[in-house]
Amino acid sequence: MTAHRHLEEALEEARKGSGLTSPNPMVGAVLVKDGQVVGRGHHRWEGKRHAEIVALEEAADLARGATLYINLEPCCHEGRTGPCTQALIQAGIVRVVAAMEDPNPLVAGLGFAQLRQAGVAVEIDPQYTAAAEALNQPFVHFMRTGRPLVTLKSALTLDGKIAAPEDNRGWITSERARAHVQLLRHATDAIVTGIGTLLADDCLLSDRSRLPRHRPLLRVILDSQLRTPLQSRMVESCNDDVLVVTTSAASPERRRALEDRGVRVAIFDGALGRADFGLLVQHLAGEKYLSLMIEAGSKVNWAALESGYVDKIFFYYAPKILGGMQSLPVAGGTGRLRRSDALQFERVSLHQIPPDEYAVEAWLVKS
Repeated sequence: MTAHRHLEEALEEARKGSGLTSPNPMVGAVLVKDGQVVGRGHHRWEGKRHAEIVALEEAADLARGATLYINLEPCCHEGRTGPCTQALIQAGIVRVVAAMEDPNPLVAGLGFAQLRQAGVAVEIDPQYTAAAEALNQPFVHFMRTGRPLVTLKSALTLDGKIAAPEDNRGWITSERARAHVQLLRHATDAIVTGIGTLLADDCLLSDRSRLPRHRPLLRVILDSQLRTPLQSRMVESCNDDVLVVTTSAASPERRRALEDRGVRVAIFDGALGRADFGLLVQHLAGEKYLSLMIEAGSKVNWAALESGYVDKIFFYYAPKILGGMQSLPVAGGTGRLRRSDALQFERVSLHQIPPDEYAVEAWLVKS
């Protein structure tokens, strides 16, 4: 029971790094000796030091003979810092209890092997592996697939509508649900919308959680013809954090005008004269963005789902019904013409948002 408690403390310590570690994972470390916590720490990108090093520095001489509880396997390679495994060995740590192996190919069990070779006892507690993977979902996904975790987020009525045909003033969901969305944005590296949504809502797509973050939230607009207004709030608030994805058919003058205002413009030609969503995902992977959230309209939502790049959905449901044939569904476009061809989801979980709302989180089944 004590070991479980200390692993829970390590997970809680790791959570303090939310928004502060990308493209590194969130890691928390707790050092225990004679039943007492003698050191703890979590990773922050700008601080460079890994969680293990922070905990060792706090413990000082008390680290010798201690047990390390940690949510992720200690690193064993030279990166921005030296290998944590060597620091643990030199400090005299006698036992390491971890929640999971590091999926990074540069580690992937080699850290545990180095510790064992030095006489350090190592164990993985399977009871906490799922929680550790969930904590670092984007990092784990990136290391296993080589691309960012793509989440389609939307707010919708009980009948699956996201917009009325005439007047869309006001919000579908409550202030509490929208605050929950801000926490999702805070934990995300990049967010994308379509030009239709930008023109209709003049949205900011900013992280308004008021929580500190290491790298700015990259705001992306899919805009095949470069119709993004120079007076839009996205452009006017740009601080090297706005990317417009367009095509080679777009006006060079419009491109220069946006770039003069600090907006990044990328040409990713796709089918039917559209900006290519898959090329955007590949570009973000090259820039080591671990996660991308889609907050867009009906057409972009369906195009993203059809692209095969969406990994999961996070749908917020309000206790409302719009009805009618003209109200826009969460995913428009052609859709699937047969029930048997419907997109399938798994690992479905519900998030209650009191008093009367809820969110559905689910993973897309991929063939």
